[in-house]
Amino acid sequence: MTMLLDLTTRLFDGMAVGPALDVALEVVGRAGFNAVIYDYTPVPRAHDGALITPNVLEARRVPDDMLSLWQSGFYQLDPVQDASLRTVAPFVWSGIGKQSRVMQEVICDRHRPVLGYMHDMRFSFGVTVPIHHPHGDLATFTAIRVDAEPGFETDAALVAPQIGIVGQLFHQAVSAGFDIETRRTRYVRLSPRERECLGLCAEGLTAKEIARRLDRSVPTVTLHLNAAGRKLGARNRLQAVARAAHYRLIQLDA
Repeated sequence: MTMLLDLTTRLFDGMAVGPALDVALEVVGRAGFNAVIYDYTPVPRAHDGALITPNVLEARRVPDDMLSLWQSGFYQLDPVQDASLRTVAPFVWSGIGKQSRVMQEVICDRHRPVLGYMHDMRFSFGVTVPIHHPHGDLATFTAIRVDAEPGFETDAALVAPQIGIVGQLFHQAVSAGFDIETRRTRYVRLSPRERECLGLCAEGLTAKEIARRLDRSVPTVTLHLNAAGRKLGARNRLQAVARAAHYRLIQLDA
């Protein structure tokens, strides 16, 4: 547990992601890892199941092109992210050889570009920590070893629980400083009035009743509801409400 001794004193609530990653890299470096990645998304998947590019994605000592590739489409092809949605425990993955059970369960042809990149960049092993929120937010903290010597896979598995603690403490510190925009999905953007009208629609109000509640005309309310539906790709208001709830743009009563 030597890598955890000073972590709690060096990470603090509201700390910016960059400086926190510098601390985390130094800490996991004591266990032989030489790169770290962190990402956070308030809604991990779109309504069609596709992974949503995270609102926060930062790293230390990864290849120069990696983050831009992930932000432009590789994130949706990353088996590590698919695996993170299936487990709450830290897991080991490899860019060069045999995969852990959770990785074996998700890997398919769709992941070939990312697996090829990991192999080309000599990402020998990684330990990823999935961090699931009660409301559905997902963050992952990953420690990577590039050009590992033989036997490092065993070492990685042994320290995975400690990396898990590092990831949880890291996320606790940086997420305390996230503002409302960081915590809101950017996959679909509705105006405040569109969210308000859809929220009232979810309560069972008609356009006429919403108009009365908001002191607006029925055509204006209809305009907001239709605009929200188009942005959500919905066929009708019921589907618009369901998709808005999926993206946590409105709240449904329990």
